[in-house]
Formats: sequence, structure tokens, C-alpha cells
Amino acid sequence: MSDNRDARYARHLMLPDFGPEGQNALEQSKVACIGAGGLGSSALLYLAAAGIGTIRIIDDDDVEISNLQRQVIHGTNDLGRSKVDSAKDRLKDVNPLIEIETVDARLDGKNALELLNGVDLIIDGTDNIPTRYLLNDSSEILGIPWVHASVFRYEGQLTVFNLRESANYRDLFPNPPPIGSIPSCSEAGVLGALPGILGTMQAMEAIKILANVGEPLAERLMILNTRKMSTRILNYSKDISRQPATKLDRQKEYIDYGCEVQGEPDMQSMTVIELHERMKADGPFILDVRRANEEAICSIPGTDLRVEHTQILEHLQSIPKDRDIVVYCRSGIRSMSAIAALASNGWNFEQLWNLDGGIHAWSREIDPSMPRY
Repeated sequence: MSDNRDARYARHLMLPDFGPEGQNALEQSKVACIGAGGLGSSALLYLAAAGIGTIRIIDDDDVEISNLQRQVIHGTNDLGRSKVDSAKDRLKDVNPLIEIETVDARLDGKNALELLNGVDLIIDGTDNIPTRYLLNDSSEILGIPWVHASVFRYEGQLTVFNLRESANYRDLFPNPPPIGSIPSCSEAGVLGALPGILGTMQAMEAIKILANVGEPLAERLMILNTRKMSTRILNYSKDISRQPATKLDRQKEYIDYGCEVQGEPDMQSMTVIELHERMKADGPFILDVRRANEEAICSIPGTDLRVEHTQILEHLQSIPKDRDIVVYCRSGIRSMSAIAALASNGWNFEQLWNLDGGIHAWSREIDPSMPRY
């Protein structure tokens, strides 16, 4: 062991029940982190500092100013950079002894098994439910444990799945929730320090598993309420009647909800460039399905109506049936829910269009002065 390594990991090396054996185990491990956002930021920083031998970061986003309230691995000078490159530079500064692998891509049903193969543990830094079902099935097929966390406003959850064939995400949540029923933190808001707390706890669980120290949170769900700074633990167990995943054969569950309406053809999407061109002539009816406080931040010029997606059925009389309708939200998820509702209530599916990328795409490609939140 070099003097540099001894000094760097001295506090680990002197720990009872950890010591050189635990540190060696970390240095020989490979961890994949799905997402370099709020949860991933703090998890990655502490995994790097702890000396995880190889860290693979998977994320396809770029750093935006709204990220900096909670994604502490990035800085103001990183705006516009890919998150994986920004995170890599920061982690190499934290610990140059480790290896960093970057994948500037979104985990999906086509690449998941390839991108996760060969790692010892996965950190779930995702922000949407379909990717968690994909992560669940991939980890079960590959036999890899994963540390899950999620955040919502002031509350967070933490658990460990698939540790030595322990219960999985599908055992805790057998079926995906209805389309649009659970807003993401980008839609509902989140206190900035919360993902930092949960991400650090994810790193702690990962270190415990890899170094074989302590008792991981397998089959126990910890719920943290930061308003009261209280925690509670819920026990859950493996559903022995559930068939384990052997291949990624639930592709519709692995993509954002609403990409298809049951019994209908694929949902149509329109790019912001196409919409901008059509608006110059007799444009389509433009429907905003965000909340009122989001409308106050920014809107696409010429929007005909704003109705929150959860209240779309209460405003059907205000939405025409004789025109093309382009529906948008912040990023294109809630708008899919609204289109599904309209198609189920008599609107011609061929006249309904989801604005691909929503407000964020409009800001990137049409009006850079429009704030991205």
C-alpha cells in the first residue's frame, strides 16, 4: 500500500470490522450509478471519496441552472456540459486513485443489460418510475443488488433490492401506477438538501454491502420526513408467486407512460420546430397541461388553454374536436396523460399530438431566453 493510499483511507483502515479488508473490497468493486442528478450527486461524491475502484456513470442530460439547487456535484461553470463529463471531472478531483467510466446515454430496454453487466452494485439515481421497473428486471436477470432511493417534496424513501435474492421493486410495487398519477420532483418540487441526505445514505448502504459490514436495508423500507426529521421502517417480503424476470420483455413498462394508448396506434409527437412552423399559418389548438404556478414562469406564445392534466376531464367542453391539438407540459410526460384522457373521451387520436420535450425543448431550440425550471 502506498503512503498516499494509506493516508487517504486512514479513517477507514482504523475502523473496527472494516480495516484493510473492507477497504480492499471497495477498491476491487465496480458500481454503476444511474443518474448524476440530485441523488447521484451526493452518492457519487461519497463513493469516490471512499475509494470504490470503478464507478460507471450513466446519464444523458446536460447541466441546467435549475439543477444547481440540489445537484451539488455540478457547478455554475458546468452549465451546458454533459452531466457525466461534469461529474467525472469532480470525482477525479475528489479521488484520482479511482477509475471513472461515463456513458452519455439514457438507460433503456435496449441497452440496460449491456450497460449494467459486470458491475457489483447499482445506485438508483433515477427520477421516474418506468426506469425503476427496467432497473428492477435488469438487476434480477444479472443478479446485481441495487440501492433504491426516491424523493418527493419533503419526504424520501430508501431500501435495498435484490441483495442475495432478497425482495425486489416489483415485490414492493407489483404494478405501475396510473399514467400521470405521480408527479416527478421537477413537477412537484423538492427541498434541495433532501436528495443530498438520501444520496449519502445510498452511498452508505453500498459501502456496507461491498465491504460486508453491518446490516443493509434489504426488505426494509425507510421513510424519512424532513419536516419533522422523523423516520419509520416498513417491512416487506418477496412474493414467492411472482415469476422472476429472465428477459426484458415488458418494454411498454420501461418507457414514459402514455407512449401508447391501449387499443390505439402509437401516440403521435410533434417537435417544437414543427409546431413553430405550423403556428405561422393556421396553427393547431395548443393545450398546456401544467400547473398555474408553472404557467407563471413561462408559456409557449399562442397557447390557447391551460388545464392541469389531472383536471382535464373537467374541461372537455373547452377543447375543440375539429382541430389538431398539440398538448405540452414541462418535458412531455403529463401531456401524454392528457392525450390518453382525450382519446378515451371521443377525441380523434389522429388529431392529438404530444409536444416532444415540452417547455424544455422549446427553450433549447426556439427561444433560449425562456427559463428552464
